[in-house]
Amino acid sequence: MNRSLRVLALALVPALVPLAAVASSAHHSHRPSHARHVLLSFGTMFGVDGAFVGPANPVDDIAGDELPWEVSRVFGSLDTDGHLFVAVRGLVFKDDPSVPPELRGINDEDEFRAAVSCLTDENDSVVRRNVVTGGFPANEQGDSIVLTRVELPDPCIAPAVFILAGSEDKWFAVTGFETEEEEE
Repeated sequence: MNRSLRVLALALVPALVPLAAVASSAHHSHRPSHARHVLLSFGTMFGVDGAFVGPANPVDDIAGDELPWEVSRVFGSLDTDGHLFVAVRGLVFKDDPSVPPELRGINDEDEFRAAVSCLTDENDSVVRRNVVTGGFPANEQGDSIVLTRVELPDPCIAPAVFILAGSEDKWFAVTGFETEEEEE
């Protein structure tokens, strides 16, 4: 993708997040029962932090980045045909003493990738399968749009969606949330 198209795509993220929510609900409301269905729809992600930082406590066999991250806004959905959409804003290094000052509040990756993790049945055993996408442009502000189709395992139980580094198999954010504690 050339630079001007990439800049335009990233500039549209703020507008696409609310529109995607409306489009997703309208798109699926008139589908016949044999058509694809929303498997997972989410509006929050947890940026890698605390005990999840680094390789000691991987989630679904994916290690967290070595430094903490935070995410401002996100909207995403995954359907039963593997269509994955994630619009993320502000996925950046956290303002934390463990992060070098020059990295705080920025994203240093040119691309983000997504991973979908599912439990599935193989030979009468429950196993975890992760499907990873190619890269999608990301800017220094941590804005990106992932729009792709992945081949989901069948069955796909307890799916989770991750945002990975463009260059490494480490997660920056995963579907989930953390309640912010009030400072006194």
